Amino acid sequence: MNVLLGLSRGIDRLNDWVGRTFMWIALAMVLVGAYNAVVRALDKQIGTNLSNNTWLELQWYMFAAVFLLLAGYTMLHNGHVRVDVFYSRMSLRQQAWIDLLGAVLFVIPLCLLLLYVCIPFVQNSIGWFNQGRWEYSNDPGGLIRWPVKALLIPGFVLLALQAFSEAIKNLAYLRGALPGFKREAEGEVA
Repeated sequence: MNVLLGLSRGIDRLNDWVGRTFMWIALAMVLVGAYNAVVRALDKQIGTNLSNNTWLELQWYMFAAVFLLLAGYTMLHNGHVRVDVFYSRMSLRQQAWIDLLGAVLFVIPLCLLLLYVCIPFVQNSIGWFNQGRWEYSNDPGGLIRWPVKALLIPGFVLLALQAFSEAIKNLAYLRGALPGFKREAEGEVA
């Protein structure tokens, strides 16, 4: 069990580092969004022509990066949305069973299935795998698509790893090897 708990701590450190590093993309996304709003208003008022689809798609790409890359971080800090009607009334052991079974039966298999489906999806947008044809946005001034599609792979890998880590911690708690396992988020995740 100690080896598995060590692996769990390593996965937790990885997702914590990814989360703390890439959460700054949210600030950049807000700044790009503010720029988009201001220049669109200027475009309408004085015809500056500073706005284009590149900035809109860049904001969309950053949102995708935050959503995909920080899913594991959110799970690590127990910040995901949960319907708490029954769960909050359960004992800590029952909650650990629910979380263990949820990770093993739902989250990990779903991530593996999505990885299986999305790898060809990503490959089709990359020219190296698609006879030199790179996928671009259909919008004028749009960006290439493969970087945002490629975020699917690390996003689902990080989420599957964190689900595995949570399963280890819940199993250790149920076996008495991790008595101080915290169940609830202590406030805001980010």
